[in-house]
Amino acid sequence: MRFFISDAAAVSGTPSQGSPYSLIIMLVVFGLIFYFIILRPQQKRAKEHKKMMDSISKGDEVLTNGGLVGRVTKVAETDYLALELNETTEVVIKRDFVAAVLPKGTMKAL
Repeated sequence: MRFFISDAAAVSGTPSQGSPYSLIIMLVVFGLIFYFIILRPQQKRAKEHKKMMDSISKGDEVLTNGGLVGRVTKVAETDYLALELNETTEVVIKRDFVAAVLPKGTMKAL
């Protein structure tokens, strides 16, 4: 029956011990990777989006997350915007749902 168990696997003894700091170093490396790959770019995008939302003023043409393109007719103090989609249709949206501020004249080009 000895041919089923190789000599290397059958050797009994204490397993080799690694450095006690290796686990801590590995966790720190994974934490840094997580920060630089996931958290930092997300924080950067959120900061740029907040800056863009704060710069919206009356007369800007915007694109919403829902795909609506309209001109801002009213900016309320409570983070809401009134968008004019055409001459007869106006909708009120929350400022957070603006995806992009478009260049002037975009609505005429559509």
